[in-house]
Amino acid sequence: MAGTEKKQAPAKRAPIKKAPAKKQAPAKRSVGRPRRLDPDAMVATARRIVEEEGVDALSMRRVAKELGSTPMALYHYVQDKDELLMLTLSGTAAAFPRPHLPEDPRERLLAVAVHMHDILSRIPWVLDILALGELTDRNALWMVEEIIDSAITCGLSPAQAVRAYRTIWSYVYGDLVFRRAAGRRADNPPNRRWFPEMVTEEDAATLPRLTAIKDDWRAYAADYEVADELDAIVQGLIDRGTAAG
Repeated sequence: MAGTEKKQAPAKRAPIKKAPAKKQAPAKRSVGRPRRLDPDAMVATARRIVEEEGVDALSMRRVAKELGSTPMALYHYVQDKDELLMLTLSGTAAAFPRPHLPEDPRERLLAVAVHMHDILSRIPWVLDILALGELTDRNALWMVEEIIDSAITCGLSPAQAVRAYRTIWSYVYGDLVFRRAAGRRADNPPNRRWFPEMVTEEDAATLPRLTAIKDDWRAYAADYEVADELDAIVQGLIDRGTAAG
């Protein structure tokens, strides 16, 4: 028999290396104008910051950040922080209905002054804005008009009427600031009470009146009606003005 030839095994093919997948470049963001601001949202954000944290916490940068925008975008709507604050005031007075006012000018003056105190006591954050001076809500000017007109009708000159308004406003503003401070102290009592507790019997020689009433001071101060005090102020202003006239 003829010899058989061994079949040669087929050569193994080298594995085919796959080319690495190309990384896709990130999609480019389209460049365009920043999104349009909603003026109502801008004012609402500013008002919330002032209500919760006070005027000092408000800035154009802060409002822009919370709205996902830039400070420059805000300047398309307002010139500065003061104008933004004016917008936060807008409409606050209109939210409170005007009271029925009596015909008598003296009683009318008193009613408006009491109403002014009442509405500001409900929105104490406005006091911080008004403290900056000259900033006010246009919708609140009717109260100034009524006080001036009633004072003039009562016999005061225009100059006396303006000074009377300033006196009434000083009382209203000062009383509300004091009340708000007292409320804060009540919420966070200090470790030590300074007045009137600081007055002791050793002060009797130099502070005789305070020493005598110091224990009753808080009770006397609590028995305090704003309308009664404003009534006394109004009467004094009218008596002084008409007597001088």
